[in-house]
Amino acid sequence: MGEPAFTAPWHAQLFALTVHLSEAGHFSWSDWTQTFGAALKRNGLAKELDGGDDYFAAWLEALEAILHGIADGAKIAALTDQWRQAYLDTTHGEPVRLPGG
Repeated sequence: MGEPAFTAPWHAQLFALTVHLSEAGHFSWSDWTQTFGAALKRNGLAKELDGGDDYFAAWLEALEAILHGIADGAKIAALTDQWRQAYLDTTHGEPVRLPGG
């Protein structure tokens, strides 16, 4: 059996989310590669981008940048506030759920 493709579960989840959002038409893979390439260039001078946490931190930075370019800021702020309030209203140990969800 060979080495795992991802060194941490969140790496795999981030990869899968990015592919899914692109395949769902939220952004083109070409736009993604340009944005990710720019993030790698910015981060590559100071960090080792060897497929570990630094690499996927750059990946996350790129995904956040591309999503901020297509998302409605007011909706993001409202949803963030809803999640924050749901977290505060949830009993410790219980799953956090949005109202009506």
